[in-house]
Amino acid sequence: MPAKEYGVFLPIGNGGWMVSTTAPHPAATYAYNRQVALDAEAAGLDFIMTMAKWKGFGGTTDHWGETLESMTMMSALAECTERVKIWATMHANMHHPAVAAKMYTTLQQISGGRAGMNIVNGSYADEFSQMGLWQDMPKEDRYRMTAEWCEAVTRLWTEDRVTMESDFFTLVDAESRPHPDPRPTIINAGASTLGMEFQARYADGAFLGADSFEEMVEKSAYVHRRAGELGRECRTYSMMTVVLADTDDAARAKVAEYGRGVDREALLNMSLAWGVPLDRARAWAEGATGEEAFQVQYVAGSPATVTESILRLVEDADLDGLMLIFPDYHADLPEFGRRVLPELRAADLARTAPTADPHPIPTTSEESPAHV
Repeated sequence: MPAKEYGVFLPIGNGGWMVSTTAPHPAATYAYNRQVALDAEAAGLDFIMTMAKWKGFGGTTDHWGETLESMTMMSALAECTERVKIWATMHANMHHPAVAAKMYTTLQQISGGRAGMNIVNGSYADEFSQMGLWQDMPKEDRYRMTAEWCEAVTRLWTEDRVTMESDFFTLVDAESRPHPDPRPTIINAGASTLGMEFQARYADGAFLGADSFEEMVEKSAYVHRRAGELGRECRTYSMMTVVLADTDDAARAKVAEYGRGVDREALLNMSLAWGVPLDRARAWAEGATGEEAFQVQYVAGSPATVTESILRLVEDADLDGLMLIFPDYHADLPEFGRRVLPELRAADLARTAPTADPHPIPTTSEESPAHV
C-alpha cells in the first residue's frame, strides 16, 4: 500500500493564499520561494508545486498582482534541491504541445527524474484576453482541447516522429528528442465530472476540490474507480491551509486576526474571474466573512489537532496525499515539519506495516532458535 504524500504549494504570487490585509504577505520573489523549497526538503516533504498565473485580482492587497513564471522558477529549484518532486504548471491553451514537451524533457534532466507537469486548460478569460489568446469555448471543448494536447505531448515524449491534426494545433512529422526518462508525472486539478474523467484517463495525480467532506470521499472514490476501469492508476490529492499554534485557542486567534482584514475588493474581482455575474459576485464579496480570506479549506489548532484533522481527511476520504499551504511559509513550514509531519509519517508506517498473524503456528523445540 503506497505511502501518503505531503507537499507544499509554493507562494509564487504575492500574498500567497491569504486574501487579507491582516494576514502574513509572502513576497513573489525567487528568494522567498527558494527558502520555502529548501525548508520543504529539510522537513521531509515529498513535493513542491507552483501555479501559473498571468493576472492578479487587485484590491487593497493587490492579490497576485505580482507573480513569477512557473517553469523557469521550478527549473532553478530543481537545481538547488535533491529529493522533492518538482511539479510545475502549464496552460494547455498557451503553449504548443511541442514546446511544452521539450520544456519538460529539459526539466526532467535538470531535476534528475523528479519533474511533474500540472496541466491547466486555461479557463480564466481575463488572463488570456490581455494577450489575445482567449478562446471562448464550452467546457466540453476545452477538455477536448486539453485531452488532445496531452496526447500530443505524451506521444512526443515517446515517439521519434508524430503527425497529428486537431482543431487546436497541428503536428507534421514532428520531432522532440531526447525523450524524457522517466516520463514526467502528469497532474491535473478539477472538480467537475468532465475534469475527473480527464484525470482518470490521462493524469497520474488528481487534485480534487469539494464543498464537503462527504463530497471529497465520493470524488476520490470516483477517480480511483474510473482510472481502474481504464486499466490505469491515478492518485488523488486535496489542498489544505494549516494554521498551527501551541494551542487550539491560539490557532483560532490567528484565524480571527487573518479574517479581520479580508480584502473584499480582491474577492469581488476573483469571483468575476470565475465567471460569476456582477450582481451575485458583489453580493458575495460584500457579505464575505473572515473565513473567505482563506482560498481553500483550512485546519487550525495545536500540533495534535492538526495531525488528527489531516489524518481523518487523507485516510477516511482515501486520498493519496495532501498539498499544504501556510500563511507564513518561513515561520510555519519548519514548525509543521518538526511537530506534525513526524506524526503523519508514523501513522503511515502503522497503516502500511504488515499485519501480524493472530494465530501463529507453534514451533517444536527442535525448530526453535535455541536448537538450530
